[in-house]
Amino acid sequence: MRTLLVPFDGSESAMHALQYAMTLVQEKFATELELLHVGDPMPIGTHGTMTHDEIQQREADESGRVLHPARKILDEAKLAYQVRSRVGSAANEIARHARESKCDGIVMGTRGMGAIANAMMGSVATRVVSLVDVPVTLVK
Repeated sequence: MRTLLVPFDGSESAMHALQYAMTLVQEKFATELELLHVGDPMPIGTHGTMTHDEIQQREADESGRVLHPARKILDEAKLAYQVRSRVGSAANEIARHARESKCDGIVMGTRGMGAIANAMMGSVATRVVSLVDVPVTLVK
């Protein structure tokens, strides 16, 4: 079984990556998709005003909102997939999930920063490539 991890943040490039990953499944290069959303942690100040359950619910609601368009497309295509969500640094959490789930590859979008901006600031995609031991396909 070849499982592809598709990190999804709702961006146009993430949607393009999802479409590409779907093609790989439809052409039998992969058999399963894992859709992953990595949310930002709640600001520290909110931890004093919300319960642990309220924070988890807010994070789950945000993840559901971001993943909804991707899930709709996958459901309409009748493709099997799993949904996962994490909270934290996007690159670190994507890499951690890839290791833990033992995925065979990652297909992810890139915002298409220019080479100079990318070299100066780095990007989530660039950091993921350096953190994982599986192939990463970047889609603009």
